[in-house]
Amino acid sequence: MGFDQRIAVVTGGGQGIGAATALDFLDKGARVAVLDLDCAPLSRKLAAHPDMAARCLRMTGDCTDATVVSAFFGQVEKDMGPVDILFNNVGQSARDRGSLFAESEEATWRFVLEVSLLTTMRASRCTAPGMKARGFGRIVNMSTDAAFAGDVGLADYAAAKMGVIGFTRSLARELAPHGVTVNAVSPGAIRTRAHDKLKPEVLKRIVADTPAGFVGSPQDVAAAVRFLASEEARFITGQTLLIDGGRWML
Repeated sequence: MGFDQRIAVVTGGGQGIGAATALDFLDKGARVAVLDLDCAPLSRKLAAHPDMAARCLRMTGDCTDATVVSAFFGQVEKDMGPVDILFNNVGQSARDRGSLFAESEEATWRFVLEVSLLTTMRASRCTAPGMKARGFGRIVNMSTDAAFAGDVGLADYAAAKMGVIGFTRSLARELAPHGVTVNAVSPGAIRTRAHDKLKPEVLKRIVADTPAGFVGSPQDVAAAVRFLASEEARFITGQTLLIDGGRWML
């Protein structure tokens, strides 16, 4: 799965799964561009790898701001060239604003839909036309197994991320004749900074609900993204790969 000369974009790539995927692509020879509110964690990891750092464009910015996103992709094309691979990683649940749906507020739904669905559509709109014209492209979208399990307290997040699944399938069908694949990954419990903030009893329940019996790592997701972005996955499109230790089985 060589990625020499490939240009990959990772939204929300400053830390967690996004940073792990950016580093994975860099390790395989790709040039990588990252847009995130905070790129410092990724930059600290790259400090020990100057050769990889030289191939990584990092821009601080808000993925929910259409003007920022447009400027970012313009900068990527100017400095690096046309995008071959897009990993729409950015997204999050309501977190500390989360609640049962019957007690929720519309402003929170709108935030979750914006950051977890519309960012994916926006970045894809910036890259899909060029991929289509060139006859090659890989788009991998981030969903979650919560969209399938329907976890209580995550109604807005599950709705947004199931929207990502529908968008993935429709765009995959549209772009398939042009050599562009579009797939989704749906992680379950993954050890990230946000995950580390969970209460011990919540974490214990998550592990108990996971047949594999442990929490995954960002590298587990990065490996799956790398495969879907590779030449070897050319005949896979419109699919959703759950990376959750068997919590939800299609």
